[in-house]
Amino acid sequence: MTQTVVTLGAHVFDVQVRPVEAIPAGQGATLVEQIRFGPAGTAAGTAVTLAKLGAAVRTAGAVGADPIGDLLLAMLARHGVDTSLVLRRADVQTSASVLPIRPDGSRPAFHVPGANLTYEPSDAPHEEIARATHLHLGGPELMGGEKAAKILAPARAAGVVTSADLLAPGDPGVLAWLEPALSSLDYLLPNEDQVLDLTGAATLEEGARALVGRGVGCVAVTRGARGALVVTAAETFAVPAFAVPVIDTTGCGDAFSAGFLRGVGLGRPPRDAAVLGCAAAGLVAQGLGTDHGEFDLAAADTFAAATPVLAMA
Repeated sequence: MTQTVVTLGAHVFDVQVRPVEAIPAGQGATLVEQIRFGPAGTAAGTAVTLAKLGAAVRTAGAVGADPIGDLLLAMLARHGVDTSLVLRRADVQTSASVLPIRPDGSRPAFHVPGANLTYEPSDAPHEEIARATHLHLGGPELMGGEKAAKILAPARAAGVVTSADLLAPGDPGVLAWLEPALSSLDYLLPNEDQVLDLTGAATLEEGARALVGRGVGCVAVTRGARGALVVTAAETFAVPAFAVPVIDTTGCGDAFSAGFLRGVGLGRPPRDAAVLGCAAAGLVAQGLGTDHGEFDLAAADTFAAATPVLAMA
């Protein structure tokens, strides 16, 4: 059966600049090697890599009725993502970020939330979601757990596999804000800092188990160069990251989510799904932007089989 995914939530237009070691003072200027732009966000960025890996992807959310929105939707379509479910808002700009990329691949961000904050459960295409095999909600904290549950719970009741990734830094208040949606999630795909800050746990495994205890079926946590940790009620295991030259870490979390969820859709065991997630992240990290890399599922699997992994601390 074909994996059909609706990615719903954050759609962001990213502008990346590299390398940046400092912002020039006053009216100063600095020459850089590269400036580019592309689709990003926990819905749009995940959609791009899912489409590369062979899933049939429709994305839903809100962007402005502005030139940035035009470009964002055109770039998504170029990657094979169906954007017909994306709403256009006339009174607010498309969400956008400017990312100065440091020489080590890390980056701060200048961000406008924009139209992402206007999306409500009543905007969601519930009938189209019910016909999909998978719903991925990117950034449920933008609407809160009660509203997110109004999208996730009916999808799960219809037999749709549900997942979510987070945008915001975590703290216990965010966990309380999200809690009504957690029992409607088959998979939660946060990063390490988010898990520790959300739960206040002493260890990552303890924090992930706390989220499973609140109703999440599986927590797959990204750990940067240390790979991923996957926790369910039945098992806990770590998967290493691949040893690659890192140009930009933008979108690596979204790429992991896409690879992991594509593995789930293919019926792969959780460990193999996490390996595919780490492979997708490793491919994206080697260039600028969430949409870096001309790869498909076969190429990602070949990469995973042939590329050395990093030692896990």
